[in-house]
Amino acid sequence: MNPADTIVARATPPGRGGIAVVRISGPAVRDLAGPLLGALPRPRYATLCGFRGADGEALDLGLALYFPAPHSFTGEDVLELHAHGGVVLADMLVARVLALGARLARPGEFTERAFLNDKLDLTQAEAIADLIDADSQAAARAAQRSLRGDFSAAVLALNEEVTELRSWVEAAIDFPDEDIDFLSDADLARRVEGVAASFRRLEEATRQGCLLREGLNVVIAGRPNAGKSSLLNALAGYDAAIVTPVPGTTRDLIREQLDIDGLPIHVVDTAGLRATTDVVEAQGVSRAQAELARADHALVVLDATADDAASREALLGELPAGLSRTLVRNKIDLTGEPSGLVPGTTDLVHVSALTGAGLPELRQRLRAVAGYQPAGEGSFTARRRHLDSLRSAREHFEAACRQLREQQAGELMAEELLQVQNALAEITGEFTSDDLLGRIFSSFCIGK
Repeated sequence: MNPADTIVARATPPGRGGIAVVRISGPAVRDLAGPLLGALPRPRYATLCGFRGADGEALDLGLALYFPAPHSFTGEDVLELHAHGGVVLADMLVARVLALGARLARPGEFTERAFLNDKLDLTQAEAIADLIDADSQAAARAAQRSLRGDFSAAVLALNEEVTELRSWVEAAIDFPDEDIDFLSDADLARRVEGVAASFRRLEEATRQGCLLREGLNVVIAGRPNAGKSSLLNALAGYDAAIVTPVPGTTRDLIREQLDIDGLPIHVVDTAGLRATTDVVEAQGVSRAQAELARADHALVVLDATADDAASREALLGELPAGLSRTLVRNKIDLTGEPSGLVPGTTDLVHVSALTGAGLPELRQRLRAVAGYQPAGEGSFTARRRHLDSLRSAREHFEAACRQLREQQAGELMAEELLQVQNALAEITGEFTSDDLLGRIFSSFCIGK
């Protein structure tokens, strides 16, 4: 990022609407306000003014809001133009600002500038994208908490505990002639256990945050006519897939988004697994197998009227090794079997997609598979990279504990604790590579 550049982008989606917002940020905002608006608007007041073209003609009449640095979202001078929401008008305004010397913003560049100008840390910046992309109310509320700084505060609190522990250890190194053996002191053991407990709590909260953001990828698989599409329709609450008595009706992938107590479930219905000479159906089976290879979990649908040990084992043998799965024995309305989780098992659920019997237990099973707890007041959104950094920090912490327990090596323990702090700093962006920043902000929408 070149801070000398002034950037511009449309901040509202393309298409017709009530208003279209064009956002401008950078050092040239004051200079371009004159030819564009006639004068620089009063700071932080919505000012009705004309938006002027190159020859002075009026492009539109709308509102302009000026936020002088450093009291703006990006920390730079920011100007927002609120125009009528026509298809072409916003593009005309962007083109006018470009002609005055600005350049088009990259995806996420406004938020990136806010991060680099210390207006928010990296977890808060990511929370903005998470709030925009939230698939459920629970995810949106959790993203708001991350944006407010709850996740950052939890990471900083853990980092402070590690800092205190490291200071205690380094005191033992700096004062070796003292009568007290710091490394054998009971208070140090209590501090170590306290940090370990904090790691456990934060990792669990972060896992829940990842689930809120990313959800669980579930594939519905089974033989033709087992009721896979009927199960999808029953879970979705409407006819998302075509259901007929003809085997092989579903040939392509059908995707649906479910919300189970705030947990996003990304469900894919697939073609029935069987050998076939039909070219189109064979492609559907191939796509089903590819989806299974990428799935977090599979709902393996069995036809209760034709289920036996041999056919079940043959079907399970076609699934990827190690894939987490739930056996869903469907059509129990025809067999008269009781619904729900079969006693003595953890992964076999009897259901009727036709009547809905057993579906509450199946939803409960999906929550248990994900390890999901309904989002509470302390929940926040998190990403896979946050879990990876926490895992790295915990591994260094465990190595530090081994140095204390096995070697009484204070210097090596202190070095491992320093690596713990570096890993935690990657989460909030205090210690982050440019490559990581590029990957994070490139996933944002343009204008944000």
